[in-house]
Amino acid sequence: MPSPDRGPQELRRVLGWTSAGAIMAGSVIGTAIFLVPSTIVRELDSVGWTFFVWVLGGLLSLGGALSYAELGAAFPEAGGEYAFLRRAYGPLWGFLFGWQQVVIGKTGSIATIATGFALFLGFFVDGLQREWLHLSWGEVGWGVTGLQFVAMTAVASFSLINCFGVGRGGAVQSFLTVLKVAAIVALAVLVLGAGGGSWDHFRQAPEHPAWTGWGAFAAALAAVLWAYDGWNNLTLVGSEIRDPDRTIPRVFLLGLLGVMGVYLLANLAYFYALPPEALKRSERVAQDVAQLVFGDFGGAAITAAAVVSTLAALNGSILSGARVSYAMARDGLFFSPLARLHPVHRTPVNALIVQASFASFLILLFGQDRAGFDRLFNYAVFGLWAFYGITALAVIVLRRTSPEVVRPYRVAGYPWVPLIFFAVAGLFCLGMIFQNPSETAIGLVFLLLGIPFYLYWCSGGKAEAHRKSSPGE
Repeated sequence: MPSPDRGPQELRRVLGWTSAGAIMAGSVIGTAIFLVPSTIVRELDSVGWTFFVWVLGGLLSLGGALSYAELGAAFPEAGGEYAFLRRAYGPLWGFLFGWQQVVIGKTGSIATIATGFALFLGFFVDGLQREWLHLSWGEVGWGVTGLQFVAMTAVASFSLINCFGVGRGGAVQSFLTVLKVAAIVALAVLVLGAGGGSWDHFRQAPEHPAWTGWGAFAAALAAVLWAYDGWNNLTLVGSEIRDPDRTIPRVFLLGLLGVMGVYLLANLAYFYALPPEALKRSERVAQDVAQLVFGDFGGAAITAAAVVSTLAALNGSILSGARVSYAMARDGLFFSPLARLHPVHRTPVNALIVQASFASFLILLFGQDRAGFDRLFNYAVFGLWAFYGITALAVIVLRRTSPEVVRPYRVAGYPWVPLIFFAVAGLFCLGMIFQNPSETAIGLVFLLLGIPFYLYWCSGGKAEAHRKSSPGE
């Protein structure tokens, strides 16, 4: 592979409406719609409340996305939240977001998605759970399973694809996203058309009807918000989207409404095929529904769809995530080689390599079992939602500090839409503190460890970093 240019260059605006929409929708629709509907039914014990929370979660996510749309249309730069936060609050806040993404947030997400792909692939390939390699250093030993090998291979493969041009990565994303959306819609339509279910399932009362409280509702909403997560990936590639002032707002609006429609259609099919009590007991609801209606072939087909779904989410995360460390390095706030682009393809090759290496390290560290990635997710989720909230609030801050900036799109319902999303993000973070205090504390430590590194990089390139990262610039 040719080496990257020695100096930082500009990324190319080559992503059109289709690729941008695929990055957004493909990053959102992952494994959640195949797994979490049963969790939500168990928490709420009601068909009506289940559909309500899916709509509410979609509308809340849309509020956050439209807040980001105003920022993305006004400041279509690489790095998304990194660029918005440094303008609104100063370079430290932008750096801390980027630090969290590089150390545990985006790299952890990539590692988790890749392991999810390997787990679904294990349905077709035997032996992935077994240890394939044992590493030892003196008395210390470390086993590497087939799942970890497959996950790391997937990360390396899609990182390599994205080294050869954002247009190529966008084309792969478009293909995989169309494939998985078509599979989910086809499953739902075929289940509803097969006639093997019953509309009476929607009227059945649960065996133990009760309002289980706001805690259960919050848990269900958290699961739904996780299912809608990933829409922010679109702004990370803002400097590579053609006509960003029009494309970003339209993709956010139409894309999230489309995702909401797919999720509601899938839930409609699930409830039609299975009664509520059976849904509550299902661990892999999509596979159980497909197997019930179409036999073993249906179960295998929906598992294959889940494999494709995880690959699309993985490619979207890899493509977008590398732009954060690239933007930080370009501004003098991270290792300078990460700002270099491929001389032909104009992709942040070094940033992609570092991101893939760190994600692979996390796979080796946490990927022995699913519980390890649950811990990793809990370490990262507090910081992710804290930054979601203050980024939405940046809409208000930047309207006051940078009123001269042309805003091709202004979020409807201002200032209430960004304020409501900020409040929801705050409540989500508060819930994490009470629900997982130790893991949240560890995540905060990871985040705060970025401060001395920020001071180090600032002292090394202070003038350049300050010039490029001053708020209101």
